[in-house]
Amino acid sequence: MKKATRQQENKARSARCHSGRSEESRSVPRRMLRFAQHDVRHFVLPVTIAALALPTLAIGQIAVRGEKVYTMAGSVIENGVVVLRDGKIAAVGKAADVTIPPGFRVLRGAVVTPGLIDAHSTVGLSGIYNYKHDQDQLERSAPLQPELRALDAYNPQDQLIEWVRSFGVTTLHTGHAPGELISGQTIIVKTRGNTVDDALLVEPAAVAATLSPLAQKEEKKSPGTRGKMMAMLRSELVKAREYSEKRQKADEDKRPAFNAGYEVLARVLNRELPLMVTANRAQDIASVLRLTREFKLRLWLDSAAEAYLLIDEIKAAGVPVIIHPTMYRATRETENLSFETAAKLRQAGIPVALQAGYESYVPKTRVVLFEAALAAANGLTFEQALATITIDAAKILGIDQRVGSLEVGKDGDVAIYDGDPFEYTSHCIGVIIEGAVVSDTPR
Repeated sequence: MKKATRQQENKARSARCHSGRSEESRSVPRRMLRFAQHDVRHFVLPVTIAALALPTLAIGQIAVRGEKVYTMAGSVIENGVVVLRDGKIAAVGKAADVTIPPGFRVLRGAVVTPGLIDAHSTVGLSGIYNYKHDQDQLERSAPLQPELRALDAYNPQDQLIEWVRSFGVTTLHTGHAPGELISGQTIIVKTRGNTVDDALLVEPAAVAATLSPLAQKEEKKSPGTRGKMMAMLRSELVKAREYSEKRQKADEDKRPAFNAGYEVLARVLNRELPLMVTANRAQDIASVLRLTREFKLRLWLDSAAEAYLLIDEIKAAGVPVIIHPTMYRATRETENLSFETAAKLRQAGIPVALQAGYESYVPKTRVVLFEAALAAANGLTFEQALATITIDAAKILGIDQRVGSLEVGKDGDVAIYDGDPFEYTSHCIGVIIEGAVVSDTPR
């Protein structure tokens, strides 16, 4: 029999694939095929700009009933109810104890949680695709840029906002990505709003810095080494302190000219703003802690892949950790990361939150719900993992008076699921932000 040509083989393979009856497809379990189809369908993200303006803008009078309600302010409530009035939580409790007022819209789910919080993201700045016109997460023209405001770069029409919101994420701490010694400022926003002002919760939230090879330069440009990075950071903080002192002089003629960067760093030195430093190697984390002691800074330790090697030092410093995504790639400076780091830090009493972080590949972000799910499979209990993307994240970011738990008086931010949120077969079937239903399509 004559051997088939490569062209004939390709035609035959194509015909089998398009008919849906190839040997490969028959050998894959149907459950996995459904999961793959689900991923591909949603990866396309068919979201129009108009859709980003939210399905329901009006604040409604809403009651949410759940077989399990995780308030994150106490024990789980079986057969619970959350009542939302005028954008705030008006009542929380067992269905037998909470009266739903007449005329309220009632939503139901198997599991109800506070709206999720992504403790560090670049959503809104990095775009959904790798198109240059959308890439505002990192300015490469200079290593020290504290004056750059995320407020000026955030795009509330970014399709990724709708994407993460559809999984229950209602609050983002977002801004300039790691990659420069000081890359800029961050903001905290709700995942709704037609303009950045509509979405804004806190501005600025922190100043983002990087102490890792990500911020090192090549071809004799500075900084090229760890020593140079530390020297430049220290020098810039000293200059900002001197600038701040001179700006307070009574004689206006002796005051230095306004410097936007030093103004921001002066707020860091005064502990008005935290310095969020991305560092992964133990030696870099130790350097960050040393810098914090020297200048008495408020520090948020970011990513921290090798934090488990310095648990005693981090705890003694009283520093919270916004840990890298659980499923982050273990390569180069993160080669020693562990799925169990969040659990080890929490066990030691160190405040921990999870993040989606920045991704250079489409769709340009991870989903904190999935990262928390894996953390729950590697040392954290369900509620501990949920806390890393709700109340614990809110406490670290300083927004726990408004979000992070289902308590009377807090913002009406709620996520509704048709099953265990950490199971991939479950779906987020409803998202509410400040009393407005912003998503009701199962994702």
